[in-house]
Amino acid sequence: MGYTVRMVAEKTNLSPNALRYYEKEGLLPNVKRTNSGIRHYSDEDLEWLSLICCLKNTGMSIKQIRNFVDLSLQGPETLKDRCEMLVAHKREVEEHIAEMNRHLEKVTHKISYFTRQYDEFQIKKENI
Repeated sequence: MGYTVRMVAEKTNLSPNALRYYEKEGLLPNVKRTNSGIRHYSDEDLEWLSLICCLKNTGMSIKQIRNFVDLSLQGPETLKDRCEMLVAHKREVEEHIAEMNRHLEKVTHKISYFTRQYDEFQIKKENI
């Protein structure tokens, strides 16, 4: 038994259109269909969707994800290439996180600065 588009959409919080788009783009190449053309997703398809969402949400492009899927379909001979691809992506994500942390530090500093300014303003206002 498989999962319908609607069931997968509910499980993954993806729209049916997004699921069809991922399939059309070659990110889910093994989705089975009934004789009448209705998609039936397997547990393996759900695992792929989880990885696709993870990679996409961490900034990997659809083209890069498709490349990863294509490598996966070629079998164990491409394990090294896939690992290198994920290591490079991890490095990019870590760099992005470091950059975001620097921005967060600046925002935190500004919150402290403006809070002090506001407190001082309130004290001056009360003394008038």
